[in-house]
Amino acid sequence: MFRNFGTPELLIILLIVLVVFGGRKLPGLFRQLGASAKEFKEGIEQGTGDPEAQPSETPETSDS
Repeated sequence: MFRNFGTPELLIILLIVLVVFGGRKLPGLFRQLGASAKEFKEGIEQGTGDPEAQPSETPETSDS
Protein backbone atom coordinates (compact mmCIF):
# COMPACT_ATOMS: atom_id res chain seq x y z
CA MET A 1 0.00 0.00 0.00
CA PHE A 2 2.83 2.44 0.88
CA ARG A 3 5.35 1.11 -1.63
CA ASN A 4 5.19 4.16 -3.90
CA PHE A 5 5.65 6.73 -1.14
CA GLY A 6 7.92 9.40 -2.58
CA THR A 7 8.70 13.10 -2.68
CA PRO A 8 5.31 14.34 -4.00
CA GLU A 9 3.46 12.50 -1.26
CA LEU A 10 5.80 13.89 1.42
CA LEU A 11 5.28 17.41 0.14
CA ILE A 12 1.50 16.98 0.24
CA ILE A 13 1.67 15.68 3.83
CA LEU A 14 3.92 18.57 4.90
CA LEU A 15 1.56 21.05 3.28
CA ILE A 16 -1.40 19.55 5.15
CA VAL A 17 0.53 19.69 8.43
CA LEU A 18 1.39 23.35 7.76
CA VAL A 19 -2.26 24.20 7.10
CA VAL A 20 -3.56 22.30 10.13
CA PHE A 21 -1.02 23.47 12.73
CA GLY A 22 0.03 26.83 11.30
CA GLY A 23 3.50 28.29 10.94
CA ARG A 24 3.86 29.45 14.54
CA LYS A 25 3.24 26.08 16.15
CA LEU A 26 5.43 23.98 13.85
CA PRO A 27 8.79 24.58 15.62
CA GLY A 28 7.32 23.54 18.97
CA LEU A 29 5.62 20.56 17.40
CA PHE A 30 8.85 19.31 15.82
CA ARG A 31 10.78 20.00 19.03
CA GLN A 32 8.34 17.81 20.97
CA LEU A 33 8.50 15.17 18.26
CA GLY A 34 12.31 15.11 18.49
CA ALA A 35 12.24 14.89 22.28
CA SER A 36 9.79 12.00 22.22
CA ALA A 37 11.86 10.18 19.58
CA LYS A 38 14.97 10.62 21.75
CA GLU A 39 13.12 9.29 24.81
CA PHE A 40 11.79 6.35 22.80
CA LYS A 41 15.30 5.51 21.57
CA GLU A 42 16.69 5.64 25.12
CA GLY A 43 13.90 3.33 26.28
CA ILE A 44 14.67 0.85 23.51
CA GLU A 45 18.39 0.91 24.37
CA GLN A 46 17.64 0.25 28.04
CA GLY A 47 15.41 -2.66 27.12
CA THR A 48 18.08 -4.43 25.06
CA GLY A 49 20.17 -5.32 28.10
CA ASP A 50 23.23 -3.50 26.78
CA PRO A 51 25.27 -2.55 29.89
CA GLU A 52 26.65 0.57 28.20
CA ALA A 53 23.13 1.85 27.52
CA GLN A 54 21.99 1.26 31.11
CA PRO A 55 22.18 4.16 33.57
CA SER A 56 25.20 3.90 35.84
CA GLU A 57 23.47 5.03 39.00
CA THR A 58 22.32 2.41 41.49
CA PRO A 59 19.25 2.85 43.65
CA GLU A 60 20.00 3.70 47.26
CA THR A 61 18.56 1.41 49.90
CA SER A 62 17.65 2.52 53.38
CA ASP A 63 18.36 0.34 56.40
CA SER A 64 15.42 1.57 58.46
